Amino acid sequence: MKLILRNSTFANKNTPYTQLIKIYAVKFYMKKLILLFGAILLMISCKKEDQLVSEIAKINLDVQVERFDKLFAETNASKLSDLKRAYPFMFSEKFKDSFWLAKVNDTLQKQLFSEVSKVFPDFNATEAEIESLFNHIKYYFETFNPPRIITTTSDVDYRNKVIVTDTIAIIALDNYLGSEHEFYGNIPNFIKADFKKEQVVVDLATEYAKKYLYQSQNKTLLDEMIYYGKQLYFKDMVVPFKSEAQRIAYSEKELEWAKINENEIWRYLVEHELLFSTDSKLPVRFINPAPFTKFYIEGIDADSPGRLGQFIGWQMVRAYMEQNNVSLKEMLVKSTEDIFNNTKYKPKR
Repeated sequence: MKLILRNSTFANKNTPYTQLIKIYAVKFYMKKLILLFGAILLMISCKKEDQLVSEIAKINLDVQVERFDKLFAETNASKLSDLKRAYPFMFSEKFKDSFWLAKVNDTLQKQLFSEVSKVFPDFNATEAEIESLFNHIKYYFETFNPPRIITTTSDVDYRNKVIVTDTIAIIALDNYLGSEHEFYGNIPNFIKADFKKEQVVVDLATEYAKKYLYQSQNKTLLDEMIYYGKQLYFKDMVVPFKSEAQRIAYSEKELEWAKINENEIWRYLVEHELLFSTDSKLPVRFINPAPFTKFYIEGIDADSPGRLGQFIGWQMVRAYMEQNNVSLKEMLVKSTEDIFNNTKYKPKR
């Protein structure tokens, strides 16, 4: 940028006008440098992300989902023995064959099978997401071996939507029929809000987070926050194709509320000295599933989503990972003190 000063007054180097022009010129070039630096960082970041995507895609694990729910719905007296041999872990020895055959022919059970078949006529889209999840886990944890994926129904046992062992992952599809489904009429809205097929892979990722995450017994609210923050960061890494809202099981509106009020939430926790408190009531207020977070502030509580302690823990772990050269595997076993003491967490204003 070349400044041509035609007026003799402006050409005087000692005039205020000249100094002002110099200041503007410096600001102009500084902005250009900042934009250029930002563009370079973005290019480097994009290149790294593209490389990561390429490396994960090369893993290419093959997942074959076994639709036990369909097989069981179609069984009869002549087929039951074969089904029990193929899936012995799905049949409790406490019950005789007559019990299972009666269940297959039960009117309510048939309705359950029918509704599951409507929502999941095939499993291709979800299977592809599970493959992507497993490819990501394999990338970060080389010893990971994909389990058998088996779908079933559980009479809407929503506390056990997904069960994971070293060799088997069982998904109860009757918990993913849509939050407004008639089967969920007596379940609170804040619980059934994520009873959607899009959440299957997220819930599966959550169970794997628990397997890889280690933390000594949670005693303080901060312990709880970091524990769930680790879970959510794990999902950042292994299901990046899901939205932030889906990863934390919020609506977009709830997530926006949390982001807008992040600084105020943090200030409340600090000013009320709650982080290191061992009060057993605090997880109920800030961590556990609930229709809203309990600040005990009129006009605020009703508008807030639940589990905001988890949300803040998530942001703290993200900050820790940005500021420290630590792998995902290493972070998952770090202590609360390590993460807190090595994080310069500054909520967005």
